[in-house]
Amino acid sequence: MSLQTRIKAAGAAAAAAPVDAGRRRAVKRRTKRAVMDRMGYDEVARISAYIDPALARSELRPAVEAALNVEEPTDLATPERETIIDEILDDVVGLGPLQPLIEDDTVTEIMINGCRSAFFERGGVLYPIEHAFEDDEQIRVLIDRIISPLGRRIDERSPIVNARLKTGYRVNAVIPPVAIDGPILTVRKFSDRICSLDELVGLGSLPLWYAQLLSCAVSLRQDLAVAGGTGSGKTTLLNALSCEISTGERIVTIEDSAELKFAHHPHVVRLEAREASIEGEGAVTIRDLVTNALRMRPDRIVVGEVRGAECCDMLQAMNTGHDGSLTTLHAGTEQETVVRLTLLARYGIDLPSELIEEQIAMALDGIVMSERHADGRRFVSSYSGVRRGASGGVELERYVTFDAAERTWTLDREPPFIAEGLRSGTLTQEEVDEWRSLCPRRRGLAGLSVATACGAERRVPRRPPAELRARRSNRWRRSCRVSWRKTTC
Repeated sequence: MSLQTRIKAAGAAAAAAPVDAGRRRAVKRRTKRAVMDRMGYDEVARISAYIDPALARSELRPAVEAALNVEEPTDLATPERETIIDEILDDVVGLGPLQPLIEDDTVTEIMINGCRSAFFERGGVLYPIEHAFEDDEQIRVLIDRIISPLGRRIDERSPIVNARLKTGYRVNAVIPPVAIDGPILTVRKFSDRICSLDELVGLGSLPLWYAQLLSCAVSLRQDLAVAGGTGSGKTTLLNALSCEISTGERIVTIEDSAELKFAHHPHVVRLEAREASIEGEGAVTIRDLVTNALRMRPDRIVVGEVRGAECCDMLQAMNTGHDGSLTTLHAGTEQETVVRLTLLARYGIDLPSELIEEQIAMALDGIVMSERHADGRRFVSSYSGVRRGASGGVELERYVTFDAAERTWTLDREPPFIAEGLRSGTLTQEEVDEWRSLCPRRRGLAGLSVATACGAERRVPRRPPAELRARRSNRWRRSCRVSWRKTTC
């Protein structure tokens, strides 16, 4: 074998050998520094600020490849080279080691607990991220890259920040001295895959008859509160309920961080609260937005989550002609929901708890609970009506009960708005009979039997909520009579 052949064989063997993690990090660090020195930090920042990340990556890739050829001209295999180039581009343009998880639609949440531990959630189950960050400084750089374009800052004076990415994902960051074990970064992703009650039915989160009941509640302008724990699917359910709102209504959404989509509704005004600037000015609270929303002629007001004094303004809005409004809040049961609403309302108005409960009883029509189980599955659980008690205060009446062990739903009592829909003509007897035939009822439940003239139970084909909504809308249009008059100026 000639000397030239032996040299080529040795080079090929070296290129095929895997590169250890330590050396790979060193090559990556030197290459990235070389790119910054050649192009300049300002130019790299300008290219990275492109709205289209793919365009930014295509412009930066030749510079990264050239720098890598200088640093490691022949000693890296092609797969290793491509991996290092992609990682550098992720660091410069995207979110570094988190970029593959951001692009994965199955990942719902990313949690970085310092450089020692990191996890992501997929399908309700947590998975560890191995060797995501080398040190705390890398996490700090990533946090700064996320919040800087948003005009936000994080330092020892303001160690906590909440922000929203261009994609709509919510970001929370906490740094020392508040975070003991290093910088903490949490990214919550919101999927557009689930946007209707029909899709929730397909996932097994609730049965068809329950979805039809919620569809009727929204169509009949019931004021609803969706309650549950963190990550239980409250926002997803709220988005699904919004699909049942008539397209002829004006909706104003108010959120701390914009999470609601309302992608299929033509008349939506989206408002988002804002924290104070670096100078401590310009803060806009949710309460400010609720107050302003009343001047925007809304048909319905949707508050993404009530957590403070805005609860009082939300209840007043429900009591002043904005029926059919929706909101969410953190609570474990219906009773805890009422208690939490009472406590939050007292932040906004100094009244006795009894009077606030009277306000809740008059404003709110129903509470829908959302649960998340240990296996990661989410369910739309119980549904309770809210009314004023005989001796005052709030009285809860269970409509739908959820058996968590068996994962079954039972109709305890037919909500009164069903009968109201029949009287007003919004619902037909055929629709109600069809829905009643699908409901699993408790023994001895009155007023829910569906019988023919000969006494036999009648079954009719199932219709999804979307079809029922379309039928009700067409019937409403036929009932309208509009006369046009010509006027002369």
